[in-house]
Amino acid sequence: MDLWFSEYHTKNVKLSIKVDRQLHSETSDFQRIDVFESEEFGRFLTLDGYMMLTEKDEFIYHEMIVHVPMAVNPEIKKVLVIGAGDGGVLRELSRYERLEVIDLVEIDERVVEVCKEFLPATACGFNDKRVNVFYQDGLKFVRRCENKYDLIIVDSTDPFGPGEGLFTKEFYGNCCNALTEAGIMVNQCESPFYSEDRIAMQRAHKRIVESFPISKVYQAHIPSYPSGHWLFGFAAKKLHPIRCFDPNAWIKLGIKTKYYNPMLHIGAFALPNYVQELLENVEGIV
Repeated sequence: MDLWFSEYHTKNVKLSIKVDRQLHSETSDFQRIDVFESEEFGRFLTLDGYMMLTEKDEFIYHEMIVHVPMAVNPEIKKVLVIGAGDGGVLRELSRYERLEVIDLVEIDERVVEVCKEFLPATACGFNDKRVNVFYQDGLKFVRRCENKYDLIIVDSTDPFGPGEGLFTKEFYGNCCNALTEAGIMVNQCESPFYSEDRIAMQRAHKRIVESFPISKVYQAHIPSYPSGHWLFGFAAKKLHPIRCFDPNAWIKLGIKTKYYNPMLHIGAFALPNYVQELLENVEGIV
């Protein structure tokens, strides 16, 4: 008998992956955590039945959420990561020698421990000595910070359950206060394709626009995520993601990537017309 993992992207669409075996299953204080193994995607992590990452395509997500802001501001020294219990963001950040502090706030300690055990190639970022882990609510943690971080990466789950508070206007306003004058915030902001995801994306973008002087959106193709078309938010106090980007400076760092490159950096901000219209609608632009 075949075993399949299925995630509904809408009530009429689902992604199904043939599973070789289930490696782990538990219910923590916050959510259900499962790890599966498949021939096509390798091992993959789900939370409450929703796909978080697969070994085959996680590099796309983690490279795009990290290297885009890091390439815009070469002076970043202190980073706050909210969520990201799988360690993939830490892995990419650890490649930058200039970083001095990497603080990670994750609400569910069990996610970290499960990923260390079953997804070590992703969770290896926890081995960096600059990483400090705080098992707390990210919303409450960032309230206590002011003018402290050069970069905040919000690697949250979807806007419900444990991750719901990380999509509010209060949260984005607190992130802005926690950033230095040249600070940047990046976040995952869902897909523009299906209606429910699209509404969540627009809601998040509207709240970020209200909180930051500069707010842009960029995209990547992630096969295991709903529709495969995924968006990220780039928000800053004064740095523009393209005009302040020096591709040659990033190339000189010698960081080898599988997805991100300087030409892609610029191209990722060139959005399809329908996505641009969705964003402009909530920005109040006709």
